Amino acid sequence: MTTRDVIAKAMSEEDLLTCCINLAQLLGWRVAHFRPARTSKGWRTAMQGDTGFPDLVLVEPRDRWMRPIMWVELKSEKGTLSPDQEAWRDALLLAGQHWYLFRPSDWMDGSIERVLKGEA
Repeated sequence: MTTRDVIAKAMSEEDLLTCCINLAQLLGWRVAHFRPARTSKGWRTAMQGDTGFPDLVLVEPRDRWMRPIMWVELKSEKGTLSPDQEAWRDALLLAGQHWYLFRPSDWMDGSIERVLKGEA
């Protein structure tokens, strides 16, 4: 197991979220993330509509390349998509949108940076 593997395994989804938001903003993307809050009934996100909405919506307003809108789901190394998240993925891809699943290992190997720079 490499050092990268150890770090990726230990990196939380929240840490990955912070890294992705910071990098996207640094590269000029507009970023939206709807943060859930803990209530007496568990975790809730203030929204209406279908559950499982992607973690990040990224919009590149300068039209530098052919993926001006990205929908991103973040997961830990072992995390899996819920059926609702799969439904959002499928609907977005069928609509011709750019949907991505990012994991800590993608951060560690530079894949996320390459995607955000339009190099992947």
